[in-house]
Amino acid sequence: MKKIVGVVIALVVILAIIILTVVILGDMMGVERFQTGENPLLRFAFVIVGGLIALAIFLATKENKVWEVGTRQVVWMAIGAALYAVFSWLFNGTVFVVPSLSQVSLRPAIAIPMFFGYAFGPVVGFFSGAVGNMFGDALTGFGLSPQWSIANGLVGFIAGLPLLFADKKKSLNTVLGVGAILSLIAAVIYFVNKSLPNMLFYDVNNGIFGDATITLFAGISILIGLVLVIIVRFVFGKNIDIATAVTWAMLGNVLGIGFAAISDIWINGYSPAAAIVGEFLPAAGPNLIFAAILVPLLVVAYAAVQRQSGR
Repeated sequence: MKKIVGVVIALVVILAIIILTVVILGDMMGVERFQTGENPLLRFAFVIVGGLIALAIFLATKENKVWEVGTRQVVWMAIGAALYAVFSWLFNGTVFVVPSLSQVSLRPAIAIPMFFGYAFGPVVGFFSGAVGNMFGDALTGFGLSPQWSIANGLVGFIAGLPLLFADKKKSLNTVLGVGAILSLIAAVIYFVNKSLPNMLFYDVNNGIFGDATITLFAGISILIGLVLVIIVRFVFGKNIDIATAVTWAMLGNVLGIGFAAISDIWINGYSPAAAIVGEFLPAAGPNLIFAAILVPLLVVAYAAVQRQSGR
C-alpha cells in the first residue's frame, strides 16, 4: 500500500505542477512564458493519458521494490528536474536550431532524465523529464507544450524500467529490436516524404517563419543514433549497466518523443507524415545520438562515485 500511495502521489504531483502552472501562472496571471498554445484542454488530455500509461505499468508490476518512493527518491527528483531545466534552457534555441514544425533544438540535456531514470528508478526519471522540460521551456520563453513535457517524462520513465528485471540482460535484445524497428519505420517515412515543407519552422536569426524542409542530417539522425546504440550495446556488452542504460534510453526516446509528435496530429492538426518528419525525427534523432554518447559517460561517472563512497 505504501508503494501505491507514493507512486500515485508522485504522478498526481507531476500532473498538478504541469496543469496548475499553465492555469495559474499562464492564464490567470498572464505570464506569457507559462502560457500554452491552442487546444489547451486537448493538450491536458494527453498529459493525463501519459500519466495513465505510467500508472498502468506501475499497477502491472507494483510488487517490485523499484517503485518505492521515499526521501531519497524525492531528492533525486528535485535534482534531476533542476539540472534538466537549467541545461535545457542553455541549449534551447541558443546553440543550434533544427528546422522542424516546431522549435526543436539540439538537446544534449536529454541524457539527464534518461540517466536519472536508469540510476534512481522510473518515477524519478518521469519527474525529472516532465517537470524539468516544462521549466526549461519556461526559462527559454518558448511558452509551454504540456504534452511534450509529459513525453519527456515518459523518456525518463521508460529508461528506468530495466530496474524491474532481476536479470537486465534478458530484456536487452528485445528492447533493442523494438527500438530498431520503430526507428527504421520513421526513417522510411522520412525518405518517402523528405520534400515535405515545414511551413511553421521559425527562423530565429531573421525572426520569420519559413518553409525550409528538414535537413538530411535531421532526417537520418535516427539511423545514426541507432547505429551508435548498437555499437555501444555490443562493444560494452560486458558492462551490463552501460549496455542496458543506453538500450532502454533508446526505447524511451523513441516512444516518449513519438507520443508527443503523434499527439500533435490532433492538437495542431498535423498530418501523420508531418508529425513524424517535421517533429519526431528532428527531436528524436539527435536525442538518440546524445543518448549513445552521453549516457555511458554518466553511468561510468556515477559508478566511480559509488565505488569511492563504498556503496
